[in-house]
Amino acid sequence: MHKAPTSSLRSSFFVSLFAIGLASCGTSKSAFTESGQGSYYADKFNGRATTSGEIYRPGRLTAAHNTLPFGTKIKVTNTRNGHSVTVVVNDRGPHAKGRIVDVSKRAARKLDLIDAGVVPVKIKVLRMGPVAHKGR
Repeated sequence: MHKAPTSSLRSSFFVSLFAIGLASCGTSKSAFTESGQGSYYADKFNGRATTSGEIYRPGRLTAAHNTLPFGTKIKVTNTRNGHSVTVVVNDRGPHAKGRIVDVSKRAARKLDLIDAGVVPVKIKVLRMGPVAHKGR
């Protein structure tokens, strides 16, 4: 004889469906924006491997973000002066509390971030990368 699902089993099923739906919403183009503090890579990281395996080069337009998939193209805007730059996520970080993105030195120059070191930024996903990596 078949028993009807219990109330808690039905609740778990609907919570799971909701979570799947929510996760799929995050993959649409330009669906993700975030505001917080942005900084840039120190010179000592030049030539070192990023979490994705690419070598960090300060002259490239790249960035570190803690959750966006590698290969994601984002627009970073310095909200103090309105300067923006488009970068590709190829690393995990930043690892300093309150920061949402670390950009390469070239990107930092375009944002006029070098002298300040840390500025308020807004990031917007332009194109989501192909695969999510957990990183370090």
